[in-house]
Amino acid sequence: MRKYLFIAVIYGSALLVVAEAQEGPKNSVVLIIRHAEDGGIGRSLAPRGEERAEAYKNYFLNFTFDSKRMEPNVIFAAKDSKKSHRPRLTVEPFAKAANLKIDTRFGNDQSADLAADLRANQQGVILICWRHPYVPPLLRALGAKPEDFLPKGKWPGSVYDWVILLNFDDGGRLIPSSSRRINEHLMPDDSQ
Repeated sequence: MRKYLFIAVIYGSALLVVAEAQEGPKNSVVLIIRHAEDGGIGRSLAPRGEERAEAYKNYFLNFTFDSKRMEPNVIFAAKDSKKSHRPRLTVEPFAKAANLKIDTRFGNDQSADLAADLRANQQGVILICWRHPYVPPLLRALGAKPEDFLPKGKWPGSVYDWVILLNFDDGGRLIPSSSRRINEHLMPDDSQ
């Protein structure tokens, strides 16, 4: 009997720890975008992608949500690969204008590592530019359900004009009521 009681106490404690687990950076907002348009050639951005990257400069310098100014103070971009430098190139104009460095230590398959770094070392408004197929694992690593932000839990390949805003409380827990997907309205053909 004591053995079963001990197991029940351990199991209950483990559930309590999991329920209280911090999933994101404390007192922070995480903004996730995908890289700008690529045109399917080379490692760089298409002309339209370069226009979007340039438009991000003022967009994020003046980013507001619920009447609160939320200019990013930290920028992450997926690590350059042999095929693509687009995430970094997408946020470079804003980074230069804001005088911020772009952290490119994490690659496509390192969402859990990036989330752990955010939990341990970051606070404030964090901008992340990622490759669209890898956004759902990043959302999960931050304690969000991709299905709550993306159609069928996937970022469509033809969509470049969304920002996913994740708001975290003082315990690093996601606040669903103030987290959402935002249509940017940066370019003439962006979704409404």
